[in-house]
Amino acid sequence: MVEDDKIIDLYWQRSEMSISETDAKYGPYCHSISCNILHSKEDAEECVNDTYLKAWSSMPTQRPSCLMAFLGKITRNLSLDRYRKNHAKKRGEGEPDLVLTELG
Repeated sequence: MVEDDKIIDLYWQRSEMSISETDAKYGPYCHSISCNILHSKEDAEECVNDTYLKAWSSMPTQRPSCLMAFLGKITRNLSLDRYRKNHAKKRGEGEPDLVLTELG
């Protein structure tokens, strides 16, 4: 496994390898966080991919002291946002049948 400092350096160098190294080391960790919140493998996968994008765009201005915590916080926040979106009252609180019944 590549050390965190080297992964962060890859982000700062704008190397695409930073994403693959992050996924190899922290992919299961991020998936676990997201799956525990969303209970959906597909939504969790999207949130983890969004985590990598957000890490990519925030790294040049911010150098995290702990990469694991940095990625975990991003994943958690994105997953909670997705959960709220999926369970919003105007969306039937996550119950598609209820929404379809109202439309009928």
